[in-house]
Amino acid sequence: MRLPPVRFLPSSAAPAVVAANARIARLARAGNMEGARAAFEGMPLRTTASYNALVAGYFRNRLPDAALGLFRRMPSRDLASYNALISGLSLRRDTLPDAAAALASIPFPPSVVSFTSLLRGYVRHGLLADAIRLFRQMPERNHVSYTVLLGGLLDAGRVNEARRLFDEMPERDVVAWTAMLSGYCQAGRIAEARVLFDEMPKRNVVSWTAMISGYAQNGEVNLARKLFEVMPERNEVSWTAMLVGYIQAGHVEDAEELFNAMPERPVAACNAMMVGFGQRGMVDAAKAVFDKMRERDDGTWSAMIKAYEQNEFLMEALSTFRKMLWRGVRPNYPSVISILSVCAALAVLDYGREVHAAMLRCSFDMDVFAVSALITMYIKCGNLDKAKRTFHTFEPKDVVMWNSMITGYAQHGLGEEALGIFHDMTLAGMAPDGITYIGALTACSYTGKVKEGREIFNSMTMSSAIRPGAEHYSCMVDLLGRAGLVEEALDLIRNMPVEPDAVIWGALMGACRMHRNAEIAEVAAKKLLELEPENAGPYVLLSHIYTSIGRWEDASKMRKFISSRNLNKSPGCSWIEYDKRVHLFTSGDVLAHPEHAVILKILEKLDVLLMESGYSADGSFVLHDIDEEQKAHSLRYHSERQAVAYGLLKIPEGMPIRVMKNLRVCGDCHSAIKLIAKITAREIILRDANRFHHFKDGRYSSNFENHSVDAKDSRLNSKQFINRGASLPFI
Repeated sequence: MRLPPVRFLPSSAAPAVVAANARIARLARAGNMEGARAAFEGMPLRTTASYNALVAGYFRNRLPDAALGLFRRMPSRDLASYNALISGLSLRRDTLPDAAAALASIPFPPSVVSFTSLLRGYVRHGLLADAIRLFRQMPERNHVSYTVLLGGLLDAGRVNEARRLFDEMPERDVVAWTAMLSGYCQAGRIAEARVLFDEMPKRNVVSWTAMISGYAQNGEVNLARKLFEVMPERNEVSWTAMLVGYIQAGHVEDAEELFNAMPERPVAACNAMMVGFGQRGMVDAAKAVFDKMRERDDGTWSAMIKAYEQNEFLMEALSTFRKMLWRGVRPNYPSVISILSVCAALAVLDYGREVHAAMLRCSFDMDVFAVSALITMYIKCGNLDKAKRTFHTFEPKDVVMWNSMITGYAQHGLGEEALGIFHDMTLAGMAPDGITYIGALTACSYTGKVKEGREIFNSMTMSSAIRPGAEHYSCMVDLLGRAGLVEEALDLIRNMPVEPDAVIWGALMGACRMHRNAEIAEVAAKKLLELEPENAGPYVLLSHIYTSIGRWEDASKMRKFISSRNLNKSPGCSWIEYDKRVHLFTSGDVLAHPEHAVILKILEKLDVLLMESGYSADGSFVLHDIDEEQKAHSLRYHSERQAVAYGLLKIPEGMPIRVMKNLRVCGDCHSAIKLIAKITAREIILRDANRFHHFKDGRYSSNFENHSVDAKDSRLNSKQFINRGASLPFI
């Protein structure tokens, strides 16, 4: 670029140059640096201010090399030139030393603006010691300098120091008063904030809104509303602050009433209302707000995705995430976390890989929480190798990441590996939390390590601040039950300091099923009926126990009891991902799939091969009072077998067949799938409501022994899969 010298401008040219300089600054603020540079190059005459405007624009738009190059080539510089340089170099932490050097190199006396530009950089990057040192060295300070340092102290939570600085200020404008007030509110010192608010010589709408937000954030939503009602004026931020306060307090009805009364509904208010509706389970209401919005930002899409995800409309969450990307909206942190949770719940591995790629593009791969969610996704999709690689390459690890791997190994039946990670975690100096102990105890349960499980459980009270809760006692009941210590498990329940819940009694029920202990099973079933009167699961399992020990009359009575009480049993459904679609199968309803004819043929062929391999159907897993041939026919059409058959039809050889089920896999299907894997020489990975089962060459890695009854079988049910084979286009 040819840079002519700066010449004295005739008075007739001055207005045109001033207008051109303003145009450069305006285009730079809008992010249009090509236009700003074109305007600069098109000027027949340029002043130092012209160069200053373009230098500042380059820095503002993260083009520091271009800014520095232009600064060095400037024909002449004034104090504003150096101030622009200091301000620009202060935007990045790594160039702060250069900003300090630029301040020291100014050939004329620096102004308060020069010092304040560097001060702002120190505060922006959390270097408060440097900021305070520079502030004390400044030959001159103004209210902006004080306010910048005040904000830094408040952001760091150093409220008392901030108050002393506030009291030192020679003059305090409404910005400083409001900053101090907000600092008190953020620290939970709401009474002091109110005193300061009442002392303010002048208030504006921002001050009022800060006080209202302070009340709302600290649980005083009624006081917030009273203050809101007496505001002399309100703006969109005021309305939104009150709305958010109601939502944070769980007062969704009040929030909806306020939302409907708003004269204008900004994007932030709509986003907040969608979050509130989602938290209350009002998905249709959230979708109605979403559909009516003329403008949307990344928070809008994130709120809608979260509403779907937390209410288990998983397919809709995936579809919305896809639409967001198609419209060119960059995913934000909450939407990535939500969609990883959805991929984990649905176990759609290919889609999860694409989300991983999106994380890399958006630089979320260095965030510990996002990577923890990514590891969990890979684990729940059955790709333990990828989870391990991600875990081992990320530093530093937090407790959530360690927990993900411990739990993941346990869910895959790899108890030794899970306990190894548990010990590595303690050696690394990371303190376990309650979830860590759940994962370690589960690993002991799956590997039959009763002694180690007792030691870990006892260590919680001896050397840990974590006190055992219902979840930990449930793990111990499961551990003892699997080991055949059913009576001891019952004694533990009766003597535990917390009230046993349905999960604990369900674990005991599963132990009774495994060891055919009908007497204790009846006790557990009775307790489960009290806790979950509409759940048929315990009685189905009790009927199976009666059948397995030959108490046919009791089994028949139990079936009649279930029918007479209209008890509900969640319908079993399984699904498999193929060709960017999720294919759903429901037990006994094979005709619902568009390719049912070929699936039926594969099931019939598998029946023949299974019989030739010595398989005999276990009719005890069929609740209905029908003959053995009918029972075998019923078992053939269990949802997991349909999904496996479809996988054999579609998944290429050499690739594992990954099937997910919303309930526990039945024992007969477990035996059948084990043989199918051997007969077909395929690897089959089945994830049920509790864990993974790996089948290969007639072997499996999980010990299929305990059918415990959960209070909630799975976060999925067939209602979420109304659209069978719903399309899931990739990112």
